[in-house]
Amino acid sequence: MQTNTPPRSTIRLTRRGRLALLVTGAVAAGTAVVVPLLTLAAGGAEEKPATLVIPAGWRAGQVYDAVDKALGLPPGSTRTSLDKAPLKLPNEAAGNPEGYLFPATYPVRKGATPQSLLQLMVDTADKKYGPPVAAGAQRNAMNVHQAVTIASIVQAEASTKADMGKVARVILNRLNSGMPLQMDSTLHYALSRETVPAGPNDTQVESPYNSYQRTGLPPTPIDNPGEDAMRAALNPTPGDWLYFVTIRPGDTRFTADYDEHLRNVAEYRAVHQGAAAAPSPSGSPPGSPAPEPSGS
Repeated sequence: MQTNTPPRSTIRLTRRGRLALLVTGAVAAGTAVVVPLLTLAAGGAEEKPATLVIPAGWRAGQVYDAVDKALGLPPGSTRTSLDKAPLKLPNEAAGNPEGYLFPATYPVRKGATPQSLLQLMVDTADKKYGPPVAAGAQRNAMNVHQAVTIASIVQAEASTKADMGKVARVILNRLNSGMPLQMDSTLHYALSRETVPAGPNDTQVESPYNSYQRTGLPPTPIDNPGEDAMRAALNPTPGDWLYFVTIRPGDTRFTADYDEHLRNVAEYRAVHQGAAAAPSPSGSPPGSPAPEPSGS
């Protein structure tokens, strides 16, 4: 969640899926898109290869680890093979596949390599992010890379699919008004961690992904978003919201009024009295944001 510039504090419940890698006969997870899997055995009978499930919201590092496990390689093998993978990425990605390892169920056939699996993921993203996505991005005065970056933040921040369009609108409203995004999800990415509560010291970290200290979008996506998050980024729900806080699962409050936001924050605290202590929105030093505890 995010706050405005005056007392600049934030309450967020950042949800990040912790789905396990499934290497089975025919397993699909969440909203994963199923890539055709069937091959023919020598006798002519159809045989299903092992599969690798990449859930929406996984970071590139998680994908690399999953590929290592699926191929039975030593940890770190896929990461070190990136330079050998001819990935067709946008120029803006600068060779970083974060955001373009499309969430799907992929076949792990005999002879598969880290390069072949990563290329399959990027090729799938290229197909999904074709002309319709480019047109949608242009309609919102951004390029595809910016749209994927917004979708990645939506994927990390929205607690439900129904909230994705509203979260996307908050992001765009803040960008258009010149406000910092102040999203815990970008801060977690900067610190290479998941949903550990962010504290005042965390917001001082020097990183282009620190959306408390910097305005605009981070330089790359912060995860690999699914189709629902991409649709939300391209077609955000109409509204003037600038703030949101998830009181409890399924109850996220969006508002354009900061005083109303503070009342929502107070209700959040009342519900989560047992949560880790965090600074009051009105008690943080001027110009120094003080995030609230995050969790799922």
